[in-house]
Amino acid sequence: MLTTNQKGAIAEAAITKAALELGYDVYRPAIEGGRYDLIFDTGDELQRVQCKWAPLNGEVVVIRSYSTRRTATGLKRNTYKPGEFDVLAAYCAILDRVYAVPYENVGGATHLQLRVSPARNNQRIGIRVAKDFEFGARLPQTSLGPIAQLGERRHGMAEVVGSSPTGSI
Repeated sequence: MLTTNQKGAIAEAAITKAALELGYDVYRPAIEGGRYDLIFDTGDELQRVQCKWAPLNGEVVVIRSYSTRRTATGLKRNTYKPGEFDVLAAYCAILDRVYAVPYENVGGATHLQLRVSPARNNQRIGIRVAKDFEFGARLPQTSLGPIAQLGERRHGMAEVVGSSPTGSI
C-alpha cells in the first residue's frame, strides 16, 4: 500500500508529464511546504498549481481541496484561500487521468467530486462532469514545440534553430 508521500509524488509526476505533453515548461518551487507544488509556463502566463492524488469512489473522482499538517496537538486541516494557487490539478491512478480545476471552481469546498458517468437519477444541475475537467480540456495547448521551431535561412532551406545543446540558454 502506498504512503501519502508516495501518492503525492506519483500525482506530481503524472501532472508534470501531462503538462510537458501539452508543451508547457514546468518548474518546482525551491522549497517544499508552500501552497502550490508546481509552476506551469503556458507561454502566455505562469500558473501556480496545487497537485493532488484523487481516488475513484464508485463513479466519482474525489479531489481533496485542503492540506493537512501534523502539529503537537494532532492533525490540522487547512483549506485553501484565494490567491494561494491558480489551478488544482489531480491525478486519478485507477483511470490514469489528470484533471485541472481552476481555483474559481473550488469555491472554498473541502472536496470536489467529478462524475465519470451520468448520475443514475439523471441529475445534471450542480454536477461536475469529469470529462469537462480533463487536463487538456481546461488548459490551453501551446503551439510551440518543446525544443525548437523551424527557422529559415536566406537560401530557403528550413533548419532547426534554438538552443544547443538542448536545455542550454
